[in-house]
Amino acid sequence: MVVHNSWSRRRRVVVALGGVVAALWLGSATSVFWFASHDRAARADAIVVLGAAQYRGKPSPVLRARLEHAVELFAQGFAPRLVLTGGVAEGDIASEAAVSRTYVLEAGVPDSAILLENGGRTTEQSLAAVAHLLKARGMERVILVSDPFHLFRASVVARRHHLAALTSPTRTDDAWGRLLRQPGYFFAESVKAPAAMIFEW
Repeated sequence: MVVHNSWSRRRRVVVALGGVVAALWLGSATSVFWFASHDRAARADAIVVLGAAQYRGKPSPVLRARLEHAVELFAQGFAPRLVLTGGVAEGDIASEAAVSRTYVLEAGVPDSAILLENGGRTTEQSLAAVAHLLKARGMERVILVSDPFHLFRASVVARRHHLAALTSPTRTDDAWGRLLRQPGYFFAESVKAPAAMIFEW
């Protein structure tokens, strides 16, 4: 009887913990999807483009989509500054930020409006550096531009560094279409986002 009662208690604890984990994940997944499906762009001090891969000095399709969306926001007058992020990946000779700079200059953004963050290799590293860069100039209200499913985690990190973060997802497809096409990416971000509330990574 004692053994049975002990096993029953352990089972109840496991079930309760499983329920808590499931509820936390569901909340995170809902937030990831909400941020992916809502464009919250409004007047800000700067538009921050989260970096992505570049190949031999040319932005990857993912990075190009982010840059084109940011240029559109800049042209519409949402912010007077464009902050381009991303360091040098292994095997590359140019940073993602530098490649992005060339691209947006060719798109008509004046050099005087561009700020670069060349060192970050993660969302955490890039946004920590961006916060330092902008606060030195008296700026803190930003529009984050990235892939839709990345934006909830990016906003969590930005707020940890005391940036007032709005979000604006790229528009290559709608959130439901992207979910069907990239379920693994969605799941990964739904796990990374709550972890980013606790850990700096």
